[in-house]
Amino acid sequence: MSVSSHADKFEAPRMDSAGRIELVGMDLPQMQALMVEEGMPAFRAKQIWNWIYQRGVTSFDKMANLPKDLRAILVEKYVIDRPKVMTEQKSEDGTIKWLLGMSDGQQVEMVFIPTPTRGTLCVSSQVGCTLTCKFCHTGTQPLVRNLGPHEILQQVMYAKDVLKEWPSDGEKQSRDLTNIVMMGMGEPLYNYENVAAALRICMHADGLGISKRHITLSTSGVVPQIVQCGEELGVNLAISLHASNDELRSSIMPINNKYPLKDLLEACRNYPGISPMRRITFEYVMLDGVNDSDEQARELTHLLYDIPCKINLIPFNAWAGSGFQCSPMKRIESFAHILEGAGYEAPIRRPRGRDILAACGQLKSESQRRKQN
Repeated sequence: MSVSSHADKFEAPRMDSAGRIELVGMDLPQMQALMVEEGMPAFRAKQIWNWIYQRGVTSFDKMANLPKDLRAILVEKYVIDRPKVMTEQKSEDGTIKWLLGMSDGQQVEMVFIPTPTRGTLCVSSQVGCTLTCKFCHTGTQPLVRNLGPHEILQQVMYAKDVLKEWPSDGEKQSRDLTNIVMMGMGEPLYNYENVAAALRICMHADGLGISKRHITLSTSGVVPQIVQCGEELGVNLAISLHASNDELRSSIMPINNKYPLKDLLEACRNYPGISPMRRITFEYVMLDGVNDSDEQARELTHLLYDIPCKINLIPFNAWAGSGFQCSPMKRIESFAHILEGAGYEAPIRRPRGRDILAACGQLKSESQRRKQN
């Protein structure tokens, strides 16, 4: 299925349950056109935009510089709310996971990972996932639909609410939320238009103001959209690789049958802006006895030899029924040693939020867990 036909089949709703149109996710020209439709001056759109994205208000009544008749129209026909918080879980390591309910009742998970130097928000792009990577818990939940730009942005805006990062919350010495990674539920490039619309507002200086250097999009390898993403968004690219040859990758990641390594790595070589200073990240989950041998490590060094990159080694995060085990730490360290000996940076990622199923590959909406129990 093409990305465009996929987008049509799994289209996100643009209205809430009461039939009101979502303003979050609209860019400034769209808002200006909307104001003209409502018989209002176009400059009102900039005022609304600022209230939504720079002040984080969730009520039209708080937009003090708008005339009462416009506020009445907005209340009646439009909405700027947040997702409903179904659950919040806090890990012993400080990681926070939220289960968020969308306006139509669908649910997604989002994770905030704080460290001493940064705070990373892991954002979802779909309800479920269209891919069936064998080691990923999210992949066991069938794709329900794409998330709209408003639903992607609402995740970031809700995190800013919790972290008190709007001007009305008072001045802070520094931001807690510094980085966004599109690594939550779903394959972002199968929902490219909606993800791109949301990220443009995230990066806009008068929007959420998060630099593209602090945004990473992770893909399992939807080749046609990789270069497009680099040209249009310029965000950092992460590739879920997890194997050093086509036979193995196809067996654990069926998308490789459609976009084999040759095509995927060629798209990586052509990713706009790639350089030794701005490298692609290859993610490699360590599966005991599957992809963790010294021979596979050496094969990986040859596979990636001409691509400026680093290789994140991810200890497998277990979930019931996966059929996989995490490689022993000594095996992971040996694998990393071979990569480092060939000149690659190969950090071993410290798992975060395992105790609340918030680690890499563990996200799955609670409603779907209950259905399967």
